[in-house]
Amino acid sequence: MGDSPLLTDLYQLNMMQAYLANGLTGTASFELFVRRLPPGRSFLMTAGLAQAVEWLADFHFSPDELAYLEKTGRFDAKMLDYLAGLRFTGDIDAMPEGTVFFPHEPILRVTAPLPLAQLLESRLINLIQFQSLIATKAARVMLAAPGKVLVDFGFRRAHGAEAGLMAARASYIAGFAGTATVLAEMLWGIPIYGTMAHSYVQAHEDESEAFLSFARARPDNLTLLIDTYDPEAAARKVVALVPTLAREGITVQSVRIDSGDLVAVTRGVRTILDNGGCAAVKIFVSGGLDEESIAALARSRAPIDGYGVGTALTTSQDQPVLDIVYKLQEYDGVAKRKRSTAKHTYPGRKQVWRRRAADGTIAGDVISLDGAGLPGEALLAPVMRDGERVRHDPSLAEIRARAARELAALPPTLRDVGVPGSYSVAIGEALNALTAEVDRRIAASR
Repeated sequence: MGDSPLLTDLYQLNMMQAYLANGLTGTASFELFVRRLPPGRSFLMTAGLAQAVEWLADFHFSPDELAYLEKTGRFDAKMLDYLAGLRFTGDIDAMPEGTVFFPHEPILRVTAPLPLAQLLESRLINLIQFQSLIATKAARVMLAAPGKVLVDFGFRRAHGAEAGLMAARASYIAGFAGTATVLAEMLWGIPIYGTMAHSYVQAHEDESEAFLSFARARPDNLTLLIDTYDPEAAARKVVALVPTLAREGITVQSVRIDSGDLVAVTRGVRTILDNGGCAAVKIFVSGGLDEESIAALARSRAPIDGYGVGTALTTSQDQPVLDIVYKLQEYDGVAKRKRSTAKHTYPGRKQVWRRRAADGTIAGDVISLDGAGLPGEALLAPVMRDGERVRHDPSLAEIRARAARELAALPPTLRDVGVPGSYSVAIGEALNALTAEVDRRIAASR
C-alpha cells in the first residue's frame, strides 16, 4: 500500500490531465522546504530521503490501479495511457539525511516533466515531513540527555504502523541507542531493547518469584521492572536475588522505573542498590517523558542512566507537524515565484551554502541560485539523474554519524531545548536579483 502512486491527493491527478490536455509537459523544478520553525524549535533535522528514493526508483502504476482509475470515469484515454508507461525519469538533489536545516532552505529538489513532478508532491511531503519531524524531536532529546542511553518506546502510540516504524528509524538517525520495535531490527539492523511489563509481575503471586522466573527465562541484557507496587521494596528484592542469579551466571544489568517522582524514587533506589553491593546495576526510567522533563531530571542530578521515550517522541506531541511545502520554482527554463501573503517563495533552482566558525560550529547559511558558487559547504547534492541513483546510498550508520556531527556542530544558542535560539539564514545577491526580475515580469503581465 505504501508504494502506491495513488497515495496522493485527487487534485494532483486532476492537474496532470489538464497539463496533458494543454501540452504542458516541459521540464519543471519543484523544491521542498519548511516555511517556518515550529514554536519552541531552534533547528530541524532531515530524514526520510532513503524511503523517498526507494519509492521513486520503483514508481509505476499497476494494472489494478490503472483499471481502478479507468473505472472511475474521471480520466480520459490520453491520461490513462500516460500513466501506464509512467516511471520516474527525473533528477533529485537533496540534503543528506541527518543534516540540520532551517526555514526556506530547500531540502529536496525534483526536476522532471511537469505532470510527473506534480504528481510526486503529496507522498514526498508525507515521507520527508514525518521522519524529519521525529528526527528533530529525537535530536532535542539527545541534547537534553548527553551521554545517556535513549530508547524509542513509542510504537504503540504512533499514528499507524508506518509511522511507528519510521519513528524508530528517524530517532536512531538522531542518536537514540535503539528501539523497542522489533521490525526495525529486521529491516535496518537497529538495536532493539525490551524489558518486561507490569502484567508479568502481576501474573505472579510473589514479586521476587516474578523477577527470578523472568531472569531465568530471559537472562541476556536483563532489566527488571520494579515499580509495579513499591519500587524501593522491589529494589531490595533485586539486591537479595543478585547473588542467587550470579551463581547461575545471570547478571542484572538494570532496573526500570515507569512512574512516580523520578527524582526521589531513583535516588532512593540508587542508595538501596549501592548499599547492597549492586552499584553496577543501572537505572532506566520511562513514562510520559519528553526533552523538557528529561532536561529537568538532568538538572536535578537524578541518578538515571537511560530513558525510554514513547508517546512524546513518535507523535512529536508538543509540535506534531512541520509547515512543509513543495513549490514550483522553474518551468521550461523560466523562473517561477509564488507571491501569496505570508506564503511567498523565492524563484529558481537553489542551493544552500553553510559557513562554519573556527571551532567547527555552524555560523550561518546563505540561500542563493544553484551554481552561484558561494563560500562554504553546499548542502544539496545529486541523488538521482534521469531516474537512476548516482551515488552510493549511505548506510544507516553513516547517516547516524552525520547527524552526530551536525548536533556536535550546533552553537550554544541552538542547544538549549527550553529557550529557542536564532540562526542567520541570508538570501544571496543572485537570488534577490532574480526575485526582483520575476516580480517585474509578473507585474508587467497583470
